[in-house]
Amino acid sequence: MPCAKRAFPVLILALPLAGCSGVLDPQGPIDASERLILFDSVAIMLAIAIPVVVATFGFAWWFRASNARAIYRPDWAFSGRLELIVWAIPALAITFLGGIAWFGSHALDPYRPLGGAAKPLEVEVVSLDWRWLFIYPEGGVATIDRLVIPVGSPVHFRLTSNGVMNSFFVPQLGSQIYTMAGMTSQLYLQADKAGTYAGLSAQFSGDGFSDMHFEVRALAADDFAKWLADAKANASRLDATAYAQLAKQSRDSTPRAYGSIDDKLFGAIVDETAPPTQGPELAPGGNDAPRAPQGGS
Repeated sequence: MPCAKRAFPVLILALPLAGCSGVLDPQGPIDASERLILFDSVAIMLAIAIPVVVATFGFAWWFRASNARAIYRPDWAFSGRLELIVWAIPALAITFLGGIAWFGSHALDPYRPLGGAAKPLEVEVVSLDWRWLFIYPEGGVATIDRLVIPVGSPVHFRLTSNGVMNSFFVPQLGSQIYTMAGMTSQLYLQADKAGTYAGLSAQFSGDGFSDMHFEVRALAADDFAKWLADAKANASRLDATAYAQLAKQSRDSTPRAYGSIDDKLFGAIVDETAPPTQGPELAPGGNDAPRAPQGGS
């Protein structure tokens, strides 16, 4: 019974986090490090906030009108020791927070390879309007709105956009990073547990932005090899013609796979020599207001 009483306040405090499945539920080393930075930062700030709140109520209670023992000193002006305490505590907190942010951000540099002997899986990512294209250059396959990766192996992403800037984010695996046309960014992630995780766009990019999600499947090595073999059996080919259809704005985010790819397609997208993005359609009658596509590609 005493244990239950002690656990009750903890359960109450944990209720707001009951539905969390993002950075507070890490499934990879990057997100686990980000959560540690978050918890350390909150602990340091609470080390100041809690005493201040307690002292505020304590002073209000001690200097209440009915307390004859409280001494009022209207001529008091300065105390060197008190000034040292007042300024030293926040200075130390800022120093600690700055140190955590500095060293943590450098350790989690998206361009920095993850440790380990395993060779990273190469994945090329293109943000479209409004879906995601994943190209596996070594496997010779590609997918739409479904990212499949092996468990326990680092994944090296090269990312670009075929139009407006976007943001690639898998909350349970780690860092988000922007995609921009005409250039590439890089990101290393890893899934430590098999499962299905949510991926999303974290940058507003138009009418279909709210549905611009993708599925991340982390599979055991044998299951990943089987998925890759099954994907290769698909007759669809991702070449310039197929990409021209994908480049059109669409809210069709049905996951699909391409069994073969044009090896030079990603480079052409980055160099902006691939078929260009369609851009918004204009409403009938010459109205300059764009009309969002309602159907598929």
